[in-house]
Amino acid sequence: MPKNRNPLSSLAARRRGVASRAVHRVWAWVRETGAVTAQHPGRLRFGRIGTGTRLAFPQGTVFGEPWIELGDHCIIGEQVTLTAGLMPDLDLGSEPILTLGNGVVLGRGSHVIADTTVSIGSDTYCGPYVYITSTNHSYDDPQQPVGKQWPRMEPVVIGPGCWIGTGAVVLPGARLGRNVVVAAGAVVRGEVPDHAVVAGAPARVVRSWDPEKGWQPPLRTPAPVPVPDGVTPEQLAAVALLLEGRADGA
Repeated sequence: MPKNRNPLSSLAARRRGVASRAVHRVWAWVRETGAVTAQHPGRLRFGRIGTGTRLAFPQGTVFGEPWIELGDHCIIGEQVTLTAGLMPDLDLGSEPILTLGNGVVLGRGSHVIADTTVSIGSDTYCGPYVYITSTNHSYDDPQQPVGKQWPRMEPVVIGPGCWIGTGAVVLPGARLGRNVVVAAGAVVRGEVPDHAVVAGAPARVVRSWDPEKGWQPPLRTPAPVPVPDGVTPEQLAAVALLLEGRADGA
């Protein structure tokens, strides 16, 4: 016969369940309340924050906001660092230092460090933990600690429509063209032409688009089939349920 459950143990489990649900509800409220938008900027006063743009809570380090301009419908993940200038409370002049176009996505834990100008074009998506910087340590003087030497600064320009993979690093002076793909973990410097795929450290072009020949070298997988025009979310949900039913029946 099965052993009888300890009533005290069951009571403790129920209490833990109630406490767990309460913690999750509170955390969901904190995340919603702590998010930054144009309507609810909190303590942050950006030079511009566009319609529909949202910085998830908790935010990373953010300073120099008057010189940071965020376009419309940007998604800034949790713990993303956005900085303009070498340190807080500097007067950086009348022009923006860090600019994000419309629809930019910065994944969780990413850093954008703009000691001089950094521009990220519209509809550029960055995976988690991407590092974009206009500043690099110098090590010209072998007698001085590297961290104490004056850094080098060069503007960074990332064109529209790019995809920057997880853990990639974009170094000072980099200029990425339109619709560039940066592989995860790549370290990018210098110029990257439009419609190129780069990988490695330092990154090099591993695939590019030719108007006459298409992708070179050719893609190894067929292009995905997009959802046909006119299909509603409700129809997609119904198809998903139908496929699930078939899978269960198999």
